[in-house]
Amino acid sequence: MSNGTNIDVAGAINTLAETFGKLFQMQIDVANTALKALADVAEPLGKTATDLIGSFTGAATQVLQSVSSAIAPKK
Repeated sequence: MSNGTNIDVAGAINTLAETFGKLFQMQIDVANTALKALADVAEPLGKTATDLIGSFTGAATQVLQSVSSAIAPKK
């Protein structure tokens, strides 16, 4: 009655489980790499934004000093 084909169900299940495990690990690796890349991009942008705010504050201070000097009564 056998047609000569042996189906290794346990082996197939083990192979599927191993494959799913590898796929899951690859997804975790991709997510970690994406987060690291995002952090690497965000760090210089944060520094640039901080520098820009500092420059803007300095410029605003100079403008206010100029306006104050113009308004102040002359002796």
